[in-house]
Amino acid sequence: MKSFRNKVAAITGAGSGIGQALALNLASQGCHLALSDINESGLQETAESTRAAGVKVTTTILDVSDRQAVFAWAEKTAAEHGSVNMVFNNAGVALSGTVGALSVEDYEWIMNINFWGVLYGTKAFLPLLEQSGEGHVVNISSVFGLTSQPMMSGYNASKFAVRGFTESLRQDLELAKSKVTATCVHPGGIKTNIAKAARVSESVKALTGVSDEETLEKYEKMFIHTPDTAAKTILKGVRKNKRRVLIGMDARMFDWAVRVAPTGYQKVFTKATEWFSKSG
Repeated sequence: MKSFRNKVAAITGAGSGIGQALALNLASQGCHLALSDINESGLQETAESTRAAGVKVTTTILDVSDRQAVFAWAEKTAAEHGSVNMVFNNAGVALSGTVGALSVEDYEWIMNINFWGVLYGTKAFLPLLEQSGEGHVVNISSVFGLTSQPMMSGYNASKFAVRGFTESLRQDLELAKSKVTATCVHPGGIKTNIAKAARVSESVKALTGVSDEETLEKYEKMFIHTPDTAAKTILKGVRKNKRRVLIGMDARMFDWAVRVAPTGYQKVFTKATEWFSKSG
């Protein structure tokens, strides 16, 4: 897909962060949009900004963990726009805590949004992309879908699942000689609201001696890339039909670490976490 003009893109989590930046960048290139988010105010803000570009924009309040709602949104999008060419499964949440401390419900919460939301979005839109004659599925994983970290088992599990699912999907589409393709995206530290909305277990403070607020503040200092930079990198990857898109030097470093030391990196990350918790 070399041009986005007069194409139709569906985006989850479009009310802020990368989703909002994708919408703005696509609109500026003449792409029509079906936007969704669970946050109504953020969604409307994105819609108003993108309509200024003169493209058709529709909005839906959506909880991506709701299977029926996601499929209904896909049907609504096809009815309102006539066709769909791209789906960006971007909506996500974060969870931090030790395996021993996190509840089964905590894991269900993050998997329902981060993985099942991606699967629902892919399954709901894939037939529509096929019908359009030219389509692209873009699923947002993370650097935490490349390497694991202490106290991030839930987030790691969800993002590794997105990666495995998307890479297998890509191969399925190639075997079928489909006109639809797929890309898995691994952002590094992006300045979004995901850290502020994260669930943080008391076990994090027990191990590190740092409060939730201090932990989030420290991590946010490491988020050096803007959503706009991330969006431009993703769309460049779509144009080039890349299998994997890494966003930022930190993402490339994580990718390099797991290639050089497939298991050894874990000790390094554990030590880094200990140092990070004690640093100012």
